[in-house]
Order: sequence, then C-alpha cells, then structure tokens
Amino acid sequence: MNEQINTDLVKGTRRTSFFLGLMCGISGVSTLALVGFFILAFSGQGVSLTNKESGNVNAAANVNQAVVNEPAETSFTPVPAVTSDDHVIGSANAKVTLIEYSDFECPYCLNHKVTIDKIINDYGNDVRVVFRHYPLSFHANAEKAAEASECAAEQGKFWEMYDKIFAANEAGTMGVDKWKEEAKNLGLNTKKFNECLDSGKYASEIAAEEEAGVAAGVEGTPATFVNGELVSGAIPYDQFKQIIDSKL
Repeated sequence: MNEQINTDLVKGTRRTSFFLGLMCGISGVSTLALVGFFILAFSGQGVSLTNKESGNVNAAANVNQAVVNEPAETSFTPVPAVTSDDHVIGSANAKVTLIEYSDFECPYCLNHKVTIDKIINDYGNDVRVVFRHYPLSFHANAEKAAEASECAAEQGKFWEMYDKIFAANEAGTMGVDKWKEEAKNLGLNTKKFNECLDSGKYASEIAAEEEAGVAAGVEGTPATFVNGELVSGAIPYDQFKQIIDSKL
C-alpha cells in the first residue's frame, strides 16, 4: 500500500516535473517571443516617431524660413510727368507740384477738394495742382462723371465742370442727365457735349490715366503726389501743409 503510494508519488512527481518543465519551456519561449514582439513594436514606433519628429522639424524649418525670407518689395514706376494734356491750376514754375488722382464720386475726394482749394488759395504761385482720373469700379457714376469733365474740357470748361460735379456729389444728384444739365448751365455747346458724353469718347484715355496711377503706386482715392512723393488718403490740411512747407 505504502509502496503503491510511493510509486504513485514518484510517478506523480515525474509527471509533475515533466509538465512543469514543459510549461516552463513554453513560458520561457512565450516570454522571449513576447519580449521580442514588444522590442520590435516599440522599435518600429520609435522609427515612426523619429520620422514624425523629423517631419515636424522640417515643418518648423519651413515656417522659420518663411519668416526669414522677407517678401520682395513691389517696384513702382515714377508718376508720369505733367504734360499739356493735364488739367492744371497754378504756375508751371511752382516750387511744389501736387498731382492728384481722384474719383468724382468718392466721399473722401470730396473732403480732399476742400483741402486742395485751401492749398491753392494759401500758396498761390508756389504750388500747382494737377488733376488726374481714377474712377473706382464700385462707384456707379464715377466713370461718366470723369468723361463729362473731359467733354467740358473740349470747350475750355474743365474746372467749372469739376466744381459742378463735386457739388452734385455733395448733393447726391450725380448722373448723366445732371452733367447734360450743367453743360447747358455753363453755356457749353450742348449738342457737342452730349454727343461726346454718350459716345464714351474719353473712356480709354481715362482708363490709361488710371493704369498709370496704379503703376505709380496708387491703390485708392484720393492719392496725391507731392513733388513725386505719394501721400495716400484725405489727410487734414495741417498735415499737407507740413509736407508742402518741407519742400519749399
């Protein structure tokens, strides 16, 4: 009985040892396999992270590069010289020339006209003022107003029509019929004026004048070149006075 028990114990011990050994072997192999798997997995992740970080570094470098590389300066052509085709108030020998690009319907140009009128009055022969067209596309009446002034200029009444058009701007009465009415009020040959205005005779000339302004750096109205120096916007009279005085 005891021998049987001992024999069974021995057998049991051997079986147990076998199974324990087998399990240990399997466990060891599994553990090694598992460790190897994690090494490979994390190694691959490390490569992926490294690549990602490398991409981030490159992206950061690109951002920095964009900041470092300043945009090239836009080059402008000089404002075209004053010719006999221009509309001018003042002496050809004036020390300061103001070349104004303007839109008859622009509210800021209306304010700027007050400043220009005061400059003409205060400086006399020291300053001459040149008016050039720059009708903005979103002002419905600006183009025809510019054409009307040119049609009036054919009959020697540019500046008179200039005043009439800005008065209509202030009153809110701009329009083709208004220009024809003002042509009659100014004593112009209305048949000739009306045919000129209706035909769009000066449209291409006005467009060319505007394009020359763009090439010289004009981006909006009013824009005034003071002896070639661009002054943008309807700045107050006192500021204009300082600029003009610095050039006298």
